[in-house]
Amino acid sequence: MKRPLLWVGLLLACLLGAGGLYVWHKAMPYDEVVDRGPSPEALGNPYLAAEHFLRQQGLAVERASGLERLSDLPPKGRSLLLLGERDNMTPRQVDQLLNWAKSGGHLLVVAEALWDEETAKSGDLLLDSLHIQQTLSDESEQPAPARKQKKPDLTKLYVDNETAPAYFSFDTDFNLTDPKHLAQFSANSARSSHLMQLNLGQGRVTVVTDSDLWKTPGIGQHDNAWLLWYLNQGTDVSLLFNSDVDDLFTLLMRYFPQALVALAALIALALWQAGMRQGPIQAPAPRARRQLQEHLQASADFLLRRSGQGTLLHVLQRDILRAARRRHPGFEHLNTADQWQVLEHLTRQPSHVISQALGPLAAKRLSSADFSRQVACLQTLRNAL
Repeated sequence: MKRPLLWVGLLLACLLGAGGLYVWHKAMPYDEVVDRGPSPEALGNPYLAAEHFLRQQGLAVERASGLERLSDLPPKGRSLLLLGERDNMTPRQVDQLLNWAKSGGHLLVVAEALWDEETAKSGDLLLDSLHIQQTLSDESEQPAPARKQKKPDLTKLYVDNETAPAYFSFDTDFNLTDPKHLAQFSANSARSSHLMQLNLGQGRVTVVTDSDLWKTPGIGQHDNAWLLWYLNQGTDVSLLFNSDVDDLFTLLMRYFPQALVALAALIALALWQAGMRQGPIQAPAPRARRQLQEHLQASADFLLRRSGQGTLLHVLQRDILRAARRRHPGFEHLNTADQWQVLEHLTRQPSHVISQALGPLAAKRLSSADFSRQVACLQTLRNAL
């Protein structure tokens, strides 16, 4: 009885050995790369790839937290890249930046505002001080065929001793103009100019229409990375892409919190003193009298019942377009797509908010929640203008 079991065991061992040997010969090792998405550092810094690229080219790169870094930043052999918003920049800080560039530094800035012919300024203090104007690009007179894929309108730059130009993917919706002919060179696409560099004292200033070509992943396309190196070659680079200036209240809270607490207590005491009752108690007002809030509520309900939702929403849309014409001359002559693009730039609201607010009104009656959201969206755009 034991001998048959022994033969069965040997047979199973041979089969397992043969199967293992076959699998060992056929198995091929391989490497699998799992994409876990961008790191937290890359998500918090859109110019992280640009920093790594410049370091690979041998340039020293640092990240500045604010314009106060200028106080100890030597201008000689240094490039300062202002890639963030400058809405709160003061005239004193603009003068400080320009004096830094005149002393031998290289300043690179992104044009933020459109030139207004009526007021003869754009609202961007730094751009106006350089006498460089930004406008919307002219539309192409010959539209591309519908079935033919449209090629990207790339910006070209011809460099000395090079026969072929370098190509960059600037946003072609904007155009830089130099009315006083101060620029030493510029880079142009088929529709407009997107880069201008002018000498300023012992230094120089470079103005670009946008910096998206140096963000991830745009820096890896065309010659975008090469342009960043070319503009800053031979210098140490300081990147400043969060140039929001703290307002007065923030500065007071940071440096004088005790003074603010004392001021708040003084105001509270003054209000308490002013609110103390003097003389006899007044008789309560008759109930028949209506409050202003009640009149406004009744008027709004009457207009909603009489005119409907569409009329009220249309009035808000007209207010937005009227305000846009005041902010942007020639707005009424643009087509709908260009008008929405201008509103996106003026209000800094995403495109889907603008399309939701100014799109065609629904034929059917909206629910109370949808109507409230539509009104809130329109009021947000109107307040931003």
